[in-house]
Amino acid sequence: MEVWFLGTGAGRPMKHRNVTSIALKLPDPDCSLWMFDAGEGTQHQLMRTPLKLGKLEALFVTHLHGDHTYGIPGLLSTRSYVGGNGPLQLFGPPGIREMIETAITLSSTHLDYEITYHEVSEGVILKTERYTVEALPLEHRVPCFGYRITECESPGKLNVERLQQLGVPAGPLFGRIKKGEDITLPDGTLIRAADVASTPLCGRTIAIAGDTKPCDNAMRLAQNADLLIHEATFAAGQEEKAHLYGHSTTVEAARTALEANAKRLIMTHFSTRFGDDDIAALEEEARTIFPNSSAAYDLYHTEVPRAKG
Repeated sequence: MEVWFLGTGAGRPMKHRNVTSIALKLPDPDCSLWMFDAGEGTQHQLMRTPLKLGKLEALFVTHLHGDHTYGIPGLLSTRSYVGGNGPLQLFGPPGIREMIETAITLSSTHLDYEITYHEVSEGVILKTERYTVEALPLEHRVPCFGYRITECESPGKLNVERLQQLGVPAGPLFGRIKKGEDITLPDGTLIRAADVASTPLCGRTIAIAGDTKPCDNAMRLAQNADLLIHEATFAAGQEEKAHLYGHSTTVEAARTALEANAKRLIMTHFSTRFGDDDIAALEEEARTIFPNSSAAYDLYHTEVPRAKG
């Protein structure tokens, strides 16, 4: 499971920093791509990575401000040209369908695939065999949502050699044991799953807080998360200005991570007032509160490890 930061800026693009977009590359067997926001120029950034637009299966939009949405029509159009003919799920606040369909219709854009729109509200918005996605409203100048992605627990690895010694035939019984079921063989032998399979792997949790002031729902999103991605538009000491525009500072993002017991914080969505030389100082501000903090930069990517339960 990899997270890629395609853009880490707020408001408008800069030479060294594009506007907001995050990509989540899911592991085997899915190997699909999910994206969170797509500001202007996102598809250009995507071409500078090994990620494949044709693998995009879901796009989650936090809110309708242009620095999070203006790249969507072009991204959807290009997807048709790079083999992305499967259906796409598009999640966002009320108005997301009107925004995208208006752009597609007025530009006479033809898509070779179906888009299913989901105008989200609080609660679980997507549940698959392997993942659950929950949305919670945040506090910004327009309706804005954060997303919490939870991976299901994965069965442990089977001790095939031991199963063969016990006379368990390969096939459906292996599958039942892998799911944690105890089985009884025709001769009455009880095979306990715990004795022939390793400890299950815990699912990972990623929380993505869109533009927001510090709030209770940001804390709920981040609770015990393996990774919290949180906006940090302003620096410490600029809280009044940050809150006026519905944003957070570095230390406020760090306090959210600390109080929510998150394992790791990555900050993004930095104001255009900050150049590359300022990012290290912003990072240090957060680390005074939450040591495992870092500041993302464009095309930065990281793995989210999966710990054993």
